[in-house]
Amino acid sequence: MFGRHTGELPRPKLKTPGLLLELVSTVVFIVAVTALFDLAIPRSLVDGHSMEPTFYGDDRLVVSRVHYLLGSPQRGDILVFNSVNPTERARGVMLIKRVIGLPGETVEIRDQKIHINGEALDEPYIKEEVCRRRCQDQTWELGENEYFMMGDNRNNSNDSRSFRRPVALPDIVGRVIFRYFPPNSIGIIPS
Repeated sequence: MFGRHTGELPRPKLKTPGLLLELVSTVVFIVAVTALFDLAIPRSLVDGHSMEPTFYGDDRLVVSRVHYLLGSPQRGDILVFNSVNPTERARGVMLIKRVIGLPGETVEIRDQKIHINGEALDEPYIKEEVCRRRCQDQTWELGENEYFMMGDNRNNSNDSRSFRRPVALPDIVGRVIFRYFPPNSIGIIPS
C-alpha cells in the first residue's frame, strides 16, 4: 500500500509549462541558434561566371567566418569579401575570388602570367588562357593586411585587376569551405 496509510508523503506533482509556453520557448531557441549559425557560418550563392570552372552560377556555398580567428588567408583560399566598389558596397554586394597575393608580396602580371616576387605562379585552376586585353602587364606592391584577389575565369572576372587595388583584411567575410548545391557537386572545398 502506498500513500497515507504507510506513512509516506504523497509525491509532489511536477509543474510542467503549458503547451503555448513550450512552443514559444522552442521557437525562440531555434531562431537564436539559426542567428548564431548564420553569424559564424553564413551561406552564399554564386552569381556569375568569374569562378568557373571551380564554381558555376547558382552554386550554393557555406562560408566560415571563424576560419581566420587564429590564422590568416593563404594563397589559393577562396574567399567571400565585401565589394571594394563604393556603390556595390552600399548595396551589400559580396564577391567570391581566390587569394593570389599575400601581404608584403609583389604581384606582377607579365605576358598574361602571374608572378609573385618574381616567380611565375602555377595556376592549374584557371579556366582558359588569359587574353591580353584582360591581363595587361601591371605590378602591385601589397601592404600589411592586403590581399590580391582574382577569379578563376580570368577573362570574365571583376577582381583586383579591375579594382586597381588589393582587398583589405577587414573586408574579408570568410573562407568558402563547403558546397551544398547542386547535389552532384556537394563537398568540402580544399584551399
